[in-house]
Amino acid sequence: MRAALLRACGTAPVVGDRPVPVPAEDEILVRVTAASITPLDRLCASGTSYFGVPATPYVPGVQGVGLRDDGTAVWFPTGAGMRPGDGSLAEYAAVRAADTVALPDDVDHRLIAALGLSAVAAHLALTWRGELRPGEHVLVLGAGGVVGQSAIRLALLAGAGRVVAAARSGAARQRAARAGAAVVVPLHDGDDVARLTARLRAAADGPVDLVLDPLFGIPAAAALRTLRPGGRLVNLGSAAGETAPLDSATLRAGSLRVLGYTNNELTPAQRAAALTLVAEHAAAGRLAVDHETVRLSDVTTAWRRTDSRMVVIP
Repeated sequence: MRAALLRACGTAPVVGDRPVPVPAEDEILVRVTAASITPLDRLCASGTSYFGVPATPYVPGVQGVGLRDDGTAVWFPTGAGMRPGDGSLAEYAAVRAADTVALPDDVDHRLIAALGLSAVAAHLALTWRGELRPGEHVLVLGAGGVVGQSAIRLALLAGAGRVVAAARSGAARQRAARAGAAVVVPLHDGDDVARLTARLRAAADGPVDLVLDPLFGIPAAAALRTLRPGGRLVNLGSAAGETAPLDSATLRAGSLRVLGYTNNELTPAQRAAALTLVAEHAAAGRLAVDHETVRLSDVTTAWRRTDSRMVVIP
């Protein structure tokens, strides 16, 4: 079969031949119809992740969409780059049957591949970890990415009263606005906490109940200052920095909560339930994110593109 092969860490995969995988006793063979290239794929392939250096060559792709032998459409995860074995960027993948999630018949496989675990993280960070309640006001940082776009739409679908967003580039701010943000605040490289706090407070037009933060760094410290007493900030990434200048006075004065989120904590049942909800919203036209589709033959170029969610179709 044709597959994307990562031959050395720190390089882009190239298309090559790979034997069709033989499923283990608890696995099934899935014919892949769409698979996204995610930040986790690139991190694992760099050889610098906390999972360790993966053995090469291997097929990247931590998630995908495909068809079982009986024609049932499924979403599936893989451990590619995190443990030995191949992933979804190929014509076929062997995956644990218990990990697959059946999809609605009429859903766009490319859209589900684009949403996938990013939308799962957005939904559960908002609802399970962040305890979002109807009518609450939400601030989404890094809102131009797939997690951010998904969070805006899913917050509104969950009953949020108002969603304010913040994003860096003009294109990212446009994506956040299309996703439904009431106001989109620009993030600048030269921001300090005080300046960014002032912009966020002006856009929020009142205290915020919940911040969804995939950035950390200066943006998280500023967003913390927009929260009402008892408000929550849920962090699920560090795109703006591994550390943030949070001050004790802000935390204590507002009795604020700073919470961490990772998909790695989810049980298979939690992940399946969240993925099912995401797929139902997508099939009904309520949830979408910007993405680009490329053929497997163009995977090397797609891998190097970090400005858009790239979805590969065999």
